[in-house]
Amino acid sequence: MTGKEISEMQTKYVLQGWSKQGGLNPTPVDHCEGIYIYDKDGKRYADMSSEQVNVNAGYANKEMTEAIKAQLDEYAYIQGSFGAEPRALLAKSIVDRLPDCFGKIFFTNGGADANENAIKIARMYTGRFKVMSQYRSYHGSTFGAGNLTGEPRHFALEPAIPGFIHFRGPYSYQEKIKFASEEEEGDYYVEKLREQVIFEGGDRIAAIILETVVGSNGIIIYPKNYLKGVRKICDEFGIMMICDEVMAGWYRTGKMFAYMNFDVVPDIITFAKGVNSGYIPLGGAIVKNEIAHFFDDKYLSCGLTYSGHPLACAAGVACQEFYLKNDIEGHVQKVGKHLGEVLENLKAKHKSVGDVRYIGLFGGVELVKDRATHEPLVPWGQDPAGVMGAIVKELKARGFVTYSHENVIIVAPPLIITEAQIDEELAKLDEVLSIVDEKYI
Repeated sequence: MTGKEISEMQTKYVLQGWSKQGGLNPTPVDHCEGIYIYDKDGKRYADMSSEQVNVNAGYANKEMTEAIKAQLDEYAYIQGSFGAEPRALLAKSIVDRLPDCFGKIFFTNGGADANENAIKIARMYTGRFKVMSQYRSYHGSTFGAGNLTGEPRHFALEPAIPGFIHFRGPYSYQEKIKFASEEEEGDYYVEKLREQVIFEGGDRIAAIILETVVGSNGIIIYPKNYLKGVRKICDEFGIMMICDEVMAGWYRTGKMFAYMNFDVVPDIITFAKGVNSGYIPLGGAIVKNEIAHFFDDKYLSCGLTYSGHPLACAAGVACQEFYLKNDIEGHVQKVGKHLGEVLENLKAKHKSVGDVRYIGLFGGVELVKDRATHEPLVPWGQDPAGVMGAIVKELKARGFVTYSHENVIIVAPPLIITEAQIDEELAKLDEVLSIVDEKYI
């Protein structure tokens, strides 16, 4: 098929997510390699968001493609009640690299159902029904995960499911209160959360779920003591602490999981995306030993047709081996430092850049109308003029592919990116930010 035929056929027959359907014109892809996507006309695009922050190991990774082919020669699918070598190997590989308190994994098809099943497990384990999550968060768009989500994408799911409660977490850049220190800010938000837990009834709350680093809603990194304070609240009231590592996991922050940066251990870890870099859909919920053993003689009311799909797990085993063999953890720490330096230079140069936030290769550029007042370039949940879409389009025209959410441009390239590639691509961002300075400020 020609590129034109692909675009026209997809537009005619496919509903595209998170989009108005009129006027869509998908770029027809020819092939992908490394950090690059090539269209049918031969134009090269650098993927500076790892698609949806999932293609961590880059495109055309031979280890994963060969693992999938080899598994196909044995069997493509076998349900969870049968023993599947890649399923067993992947679970062991993950659990072996975690603290000894973790025991088992329930595999899912992606991040949303990982979070769905994590809250089901927490409810069954605690016998409680309330679940708390932050306003500025995204946990998926299925009904349960969508109710956990605390930003405008949950509006389509209203009225909300009973028992889902949102709370406000730290957002240092837009905080109106002037705190003397990072620790003071963290303590303030921990105490506010503790008050809300008491108001809701601490003995009625099954879980508190947080993105360990807030992803699409701005790459918000909490004060260093905040997650430890949440852990303390959970311990005090017998609440399960769930860390949503769907985006932040798998070395994105320079650690296997982002919680490892903050001297805290959750009760349940949810993951997806980078576990096999999106080669075949896969996710999961990792639980502590006491939760796993709770179901030794109690019925686990969770199940999915494709739980631990052999092809997806084979890709996962190969992906994890790729991470370890190539010291992706060390690489991300090294090039992530360079990314941070370049982002800071852009912040210093452009009046439209209010803040830059980054940890490892997980970065965001927050755009503002006024650096003094921190007024966002577009209001929360609104962009009637399509300003952010126009900015992303300008970047794509230069071969820099990413996405924006609210007033933040995401910079989260595949973990294999080099410092030279960062310099080449962020020069394009520099150019577009100059346009933003002139046109919108």
